[in-house]
Amino acid sequence: MAVPQKKTYTVKDIYDLPDGQRAELIDGHLYMMVPPNFQHQKLVYQLGRVLGNYVDSHGGACEIVPAPFAVFLSKDDQNYVEPDLSVICDRDKLDEKGCHGAPDWIIEIVSPSTERMDYGIKLFKYRSAGVREYWIVNPLNRTVNVYDLEYGEQTGQHRFDGSIPSCIYRNLTIRIADLLSES
Repeated sequence: MAVPQKKTYTVKDIYDLPDGQRAELIDGHLYMMVPPNFQHQKLVYQLGRVLGNYVDSHGGACEIVPAPFAVFLSKDDQNYVEPDLSVICDRDKLDEKGCHGAPDWIIEIVSPSTERMDYGIKLFKYRSAGVREYWIVNPLNRTVNVYDLEYGEQTGQHRFDGSIPSCIYRNLTIRIADLLSES
């Protein structure tokens, strides 16, 4: 008796989705995305602003790109993600379609529907793809998990009201609580 085969999805399936429908693709598995809420979007905006201002004030060449933005983690056609924020320092990875290869820093804002993905599947995938730093920002429990995937140092969990150090920018710290109180 033949075992039923599950469909393996490709990037073409992502582009074939109806307008307005978003999904991510990890190892050929399709994960549908729900629209983010206001707090999620405010965090993406504020964190992107802080990172952009930091890079600009230090003469950096990195690009800070919010979702929706395609990140092709590997050269195959079975991996496509849209991190909430991507920091890409190698501009050769960028073209009109997105980022080809691992961003230097990825920030994901957790929602109840993405918890399993952000803490498990994406952590593994980002680590194996070569992402240097990964933050998981959890508005529900007001914590940020910081992963220094390049060196394995400074990895820990931080509260929103504490100063959270970046791994790739040694003199950058961010207090999430300050970002939420801004208008």
